[in-house]
Amino acid sequence: QVQLVESGGGLVQAGGSLRLSCAASGRTFTEYTMGWFRQALGKEREFVALIVWRSGYTYYADSVKGRFTISRDNAKNTVSLQMNSLKPEDTAVYYCAARASTAITTTATMWGSWGQGTQVTVSS
Repeated sequence: QVQLVESGGGLVQAGGSLRLSCAASGRTFTEYTMGWFRQALGKEREFVALIVWRSGYTYYADSVKGRFTISRDNAKNTVSLQMNSLKPEDTAVYYCAARASTAITTTATMWGSWGQGTQVTVSS
């Protein structure tokens, strides 16, 4: 059973940075895609970024491209999201997700495993 545990959320001023981490366990993730989604209050969960574990291929939502960077650490089985130049509209609960496929999808319902989420709040 896949377990995902996020950490690193918090409160930051606009223009600041935060780094989220996701500790993954329960599987060998070589054939997995790992991702980050977010859900703001009253809104649907939306895709942020993904990384294909084996190849390191990354893909970003247009809203975060150039500001956020997703990476993985093979030795530690962790996936990180470095968030720079944060904006108030980035405020949301951020979720780590895993998908047992290397086929790319940004549709939340196609991802099978989720963490509990971590709150990111960006003040103006």
